Amino acid sequence: MTQVALTIAGSDSCGGAGIQTDLRTFAAHGLYGVSAVTAVTAQSPVGITASHIVPADIVAAQINAVADYLPVAGVKTGMLGRRDIVDVVATIMKTRGLQPVVDPVLMSTSGTALADRDAVELLTERLLPQAAVVTPNKAEAEQLSGITIRTLVDARDAACRIRDLGPATVVVTGGHLDVGDQTVVDVVHDGHDLLEIAAPRVPLVDGHQTHGTGCTYSAALVARLIAGDGVVDAARKAQQFVADAIRRAHDFGRGGLISDGAGCPEPHRRS
Repeated sequence: MTQVALTIAGSDSCGGAGIQTDLRTFAAHGLYGVSAVTAVTAQSPVGITASHIVPADIVAAQINAVADYLPVAGVKTGMLGRRDIVDVVATIMKTRGLQPVVDPVLMSTSGTALADRDAVELLTERLLPQAAVVTPNKAEAEQLSGITIRTLVDARDAACRIRDLGPATVVVTGGHLDVGDQTVVDVVHDGHDLLEIAAPRVPLVDGHQTHGTGCTYSAALVARLIAGDGVVDAARKAQQFVADAIRRAHDFGRGGLISDGAGCPEPHRRS
């Protein structure tokens, strides 16, 4: 039977991030993707021009409509936006015994704030302690940990501090951290050990920036966990999936690359 994966996140009108890339990534891993939309955004590959937050009761209704009738095997959260949405998501996850992968989307690649301060506080207090994995990038890890990250040592310290907030595993993704040798290093704290997962950095040209890599990573991580991988192997395969997505990224000539979450991973496991 095909497994079901749920994304709770914002909609990206240009298709490069949010629920659109999550659903493509789930499909690439042989999963049936379902969604609860938390926000509608007007986006291009280089920025957000407008957004509308979906009322919290509608977000809750979407999640329950799916979970009441489909066997949800894995969940990821992305842009939640407001405190009341974080509250209903955390409540439903606890009630249903679901441990999500939390992508703590606090700011867009272009610098637009995507969560208010109250939402971040409640995410820290209620949702992170329920998370199977939390996957902050450099800026998100800085905000959650209070540590300025300039080096891998800083990233390791941030991972430890975020782990103290309660998630089972923390992955501080390394795409925005320059370690100086054209290598991307993700720092993983699995509750027992601190590990580093390194891979060659995919070169970008002409000053481009990628769009949607964090969403792709967390969705791929959910998919690998559903397939039965341990968290470290899942993190390693998700990192490779993102690298492949960047290599296939769509360039529409306006300064932004949209990562392609529709690649073909290794054969997936079905139940």
